[in-house]
Amino acid sequence: MTLATLEAAAVIASALGVWLMAQRRMLAWPVGLVSVGLYALVFFQARLYSDTLLQGAFAAFLVYGWSTWRRQARHDGRVVIAHLPMRRGARDLALGIAAGVALGAAMHAWTDAALPWLDAQLAALSLVAQWWQARRHAATWWLWIGVDVVYVGMYAVKSLHATAALYLVFVALAAMGLRAWSRAGRVDRQREAAHP
Repeated sequence: MTLATLEAAAVIASALGVWLMAQRRMLAWPVGLVSVGLYALVFFQARLYSDTLLQGAFAAFLVYGWSTWRRQARHDGRVVIAHLPMRRGARDLALGIAAGVALGAAMHAWTDAALPWLDAQLAALSLVAQWWQARRHAATWWLWIGVDVVYVGMYAVKSLHATAALYLVFVALAAMGLRAWSRAGRVDRQREAAHP
C-alpha cells in the first residue's frame, strides 16, 4: 500500500473517530483504535517517530477510555461529563510539557527525526488531551484545538497534505466537541443538583 493510500485511509478513520467522540458515542473508541494503527504506519514512513510512538500510547488510552466510558454511560449510550479541577489540569499540563522536553531531547540525540522537538512536544500534549478525554473532561477540547492548529503546520511542512487538511477538520470538530461537551456538562451538573 502506498503512503498516500495509507494516509487517506487513516484520514477517513480518524475523522470519523473524532466526530463520534465529539458526539460522546461509544463507537468512537474502536474506530479510534483502527485510526491509530493506520497512522502509526504513516508516521513511521514519514520519520515522525514521536508521532509513531504516540499512536501506541493512544491505543492504550483508547482501551482505557473505552473501559471508563462503558462504566459512565447513561441509558442513551452517551457518557457523563466530569469536571476537571484547575490544579489537576495545571499539573497534567506541566507533566506533559516536561515529558515533551525529555522526549524531544531523546529524539534529537538518538534518531534522525525530522522535527524532534516540535513533534515530541505535540505528542506529549496530545497524551494529556487523550487522558482528559478518557477521563471525560470537556477541557480536552481546548487542548486539542491548540495542539491541532500547530499540527496543521507541522504536517504541511512534512508534505503530509491530507493529514494537514484532516487536522484543520479536527480543529472544527474539536470546537464542536467543546460546545457539545460543555453543554452536556452543564446539563449533567443540573441533574446532579436536582437529584443529590
